[in-house]
Amino acid sequence: MTAATPRRAVLAAALAAATAASVPTAAGADPQPGDGAAPDDERETDAPTVDNRFWYAYSHWRSGEHHGTAAVGGRRPGLLIAAPEGRTDYTDPHTGRTAAWEYASWTSPLHRPAVPATELIASWNACTPEGTWIQVELCADYSDGTTTPWYVMARWASGETDIRRTSVDGQKDGRSTVWTDTLSVDDPAAGLRLTGYRLRLTLHRAPRSGLTPVVWLAGAMASDVPDRFTVPASEPGPAHELDVPRYSQEIHAGRYPEYDNGGEAWCSPTSSQMVVEYWGRGPSAEELAWVDPSYEDPQVCHAARRTYDAQYKGCGNWPFNAAYAATYEDLAGVVTRLRSLTDLETLVRAGIPAITSQSFLAGELTGAGYGTAGHLMTVIGFTAAGDVVANDPNSASDPAVRRVYARREFENVWLRTKRHNAAGKVVSGSGGVCYLYAPARPTPPQLAALREVGVL
Repeated sequence: MTAATPRRAVLAAALAAATAASVPTAAGADPQPGDGAAPDDERETDAPTVDNRFWYAYSHWRSGEHHGTAAVGGRRPGLLIAAPEGRTDYTDPHTGRTAAWEYASWTSPLHRPAVPATELIASWNACTPEGTWIQVELCADYSDGTTTPWYVMARWASGETDIRRTSVDGQKDGRSTVWTDTLSVDDPAAGLRLTGYRLRLTLHRAPRSGLTPVVWLAGAMASDVPDRFTVPASEPGPAHELDVPRYSQEIHAGRYPEYDNGGEAWCSPTSSQMVVEYWGRGPSAEELAWVDPSYEDPQVCHAARRTYDAQYKGCGNWPFNAAYAATYEDLAGVVTRLRSLTDLETLVRAGIPAITSQSFLAGELTGAGYGTAGHLMTVIGFTAAGDVVANDPNSASDPAVRRVYARREFENVWLRTKRHNAAGKVVSGSGGVCYLYAPARPTPPQLAALREVGVL
């Protein structure tokens, strides 16, 4: 189980304030389907709510504005440093170390999403050899014709030798704010939206080293998911279940507390590791040598370390998890939102598990045995009745990780955007957030499924 971390808690409070005027805040259980929730909560709409744009092909990397960067072709096209644009000093706020870096940058073409958005979440897949790192930024157009500043969404490296990977707090302009990994409009109810955005990648390397990071994929998910306590019910499809490794976060409780107080908070990296290994990848013995040899499942400890955000002080930064998965050979990872369990069924039938983010009170998800302000688990299948088969890392042991959750309950706690917490206050739900990890060169059925759910 993962308790709400401070940054997510602040975002939830901000969303609650924005909707307080129109949402009842009386104490009590979250409304359930059919028990008096407002009719608009379950209203179907044909309007798009999610738009994904990822740059990953050779033609993508040749577009945009290059300042010292170049596209590279081959089996997995990418972006690298061709000739540094300049040199800069960076003082790492988490180590106090100042170092000089050569850098080059690429700015994407302007993308205008099909949905004027209230939120943007960036994703990137990159290789950062020792002596290199990258910075990811977003700049968005507002619907009133003005623009945001360039917001830093991440300073990232797969390792820890050069910098501590980090999000950046305190970024706002009075109308939008970066909350760890999410750029959000402050007051969606007022009608302001993000109608376009550019993404900027700045690649860094040690001076005169000749090294370069390589970025294989970068982009963002834009969304404007309607506020709702309940969501429309979907019709079950055929039964199907994937054979995904099962790992418990709870067996790591107390281990390596420097990474988000240890395993009890490691739902995100534990879920990521399950899917990484489902695709046949994983850390080498050399990469695991730092883990106490008496610990079982050392790869979970490794995943926690490699997803840790030094500013957020946790392992639950959504894009950091996707970026970790993509450090393995020929794997790609993105953060997105899906529209329904039907989308999840489409992916599972194509052999693609999904890591979902949900929050719920104890009793809202029968069989879970806990409540949570934010938790990640891996959807691996569906029963003949349409119920959800999930690898839930909040389990006492690895064998206990496989759970079956009632379809209607799971659908609601995952897809809703509003809920009441145990104190009766209105707080946010994830609105269908999930991580998707798949081969960088998917099979035709996998490619078709990813296109069908709107990721490609």
